[in-house]
Amino acid sequence: MDKVERLSKISDDCIDESSADLHQLSLKIWNKPELSYQEEFAHKLLTETLKEKGFDVTPQFTLPTAFRAVYDPDNNGAGKGLTVGIICEYDALPGIGHACGHNLIAEAGVAAGLGIQAALKGSPSLGLGRVIVYGTPAEEGGGGKIKMINNGCFNEVDFIMMAHPNPYDAAFPTYIACCSVSVVYKGHEAHASGGPWGGVNALDAAVTAYNGISMMRQHMKPSWRAHCIIAEGGTAFNIIPARSRLQCGVRAPTMPELKVLKEKTHAIFEAAAQATGCEVEIAWTKLPYKNLITNSVLADIYQRNAAELGVPYLPLHEQAAKHGGSTDMGNVSQFKPAIHPRYYVADKITHTPEFQVEAEFSESVKNEGGELGD
Repeated sequence: MDKVERLSKISDDCIDESSADLHQLSLKIWNKPELSYQEEFAHKLLTETLKEKGFDVTPQFTLPTAFRAVYDPDNNGAGKGLTVGIICEYDALPGIGHACGHNLIAEAGVAAGLGIQAALKGSPSLGLGRVIVYGTPAEEGGGGKIKMINNGCFNEVDFIMMAHPNPYDAAFPTYIACCSVSVVYKGHEAHASGGPWGGVNALDAAVTAYNGISMMRQHMKPSWRAHCIIAEGGTAFNIIPARSRLQCGVRAPTMPELKVLKEKTHAIFEAAAQATGCEVEIAWTKLPYKNLITNSVLADIYQRNAAELGVPYLPLHEQAAKHGGSTDMGNVSQFKPAIHPRYYVADKITHTPEFQVEAEFSESVKNEGGELGD
C-alpha cells in the first residue's frame, strides 16, 4: 500500500466510524430549519461538534452565524504544507425547510474535515499542512460567502471544497451568475369605483413590468433566466393601489452576460413607471452571485475517487449541460481554486417538498437499507 492509499484508508475509516454521529448531526439540523442569518441552532451544534473533535473553533467568525474551525498539527499557520478549506452550509428555505439539503452539506463538510484531520494525525512526520472547516451562513439569497470573502475569511486557504446533494452526480456542474432586484412603484390612491381617474395605479406598473419581462423572454438566450413575483399589489380591491413591489431575479452563464440582461430588465422597470405615471425605486442587490468556475485538477481527482466507489458519471459536456441554479460558492471559486460537485440523493428536484423529505436521510443510512450502492 503506497502513501496515498494509506492516508485515504485512514480518512475513510474515520468517516465510517463516525457515520452514525454524522447522520444524527444532519438529522438535528433537518429537524430545526433556520433561515438565512438566523442559523443559531445549527451554528452552535456544528461549532460544539468540531470543538469536541479537537478543532480550534472561532464562532461568530466575522458574521454572527459563521465560524472557522482549524486543525493544525504543527501549530504554525500556513507556514508548512497546504491549507485545505472545507465549506459547511446550513440555512434553510422559507416554508419548505431543508429542501436544498443544506443539512447534508453540513454533514459532508464535517465528515471531510474529520477525514482530513485523521490523515494529518496519521502522518505527523510528513508535514502535510492543515484543514479549516468554515461555516458559511445564508447561501439562500443572503450572500454569506460573499460577505466572508469581503471580510478576508478565505485568504488563508490554498483551495476550498464543498459538495451539494442533488438528483444526479456531477463533478463538473454548471452554476450560473445571478442578481436579484427589488422594484417599488409608487402611485396615488383613489376610490376604485367612485373616482378611479383620480388615482395612479402602482399595481398596473408592476403588472406592466411583469408582462414586459415575459415578452422579453422570446429574445433572451436559451441559457438566460428571469423570474419575478409581485410581492405587494395593494390593500383592497376598491382602492387604487398606491404602492406595489416586485421581487425579481435574473441569471446568465457569465457576469458579462448578466450585465447585459440586467440592463434590459432595468429598462423595462423604468418603462413601466413611465407608462403608468408612477414613481419607481429600483434596488439591485450589492451581492450578486458569480458563476462557478470548477478547478479541473480537483474535480478530476474527486470524480476518479468517486467513480472507484461505483458512482456513475456522465461525460463532462453532459454534466455541464445540466444547468442548475446559482450559488455564492461561485464567488468563492473565482477567488480561490474550488470545486462544488453534486452528488445523488434522490430523483427529486431540489427546492421542492419532495426533496425536503429525501434530505432527512443521509446516503449512509440509505446504503444500510439497501436503497443505494456505494
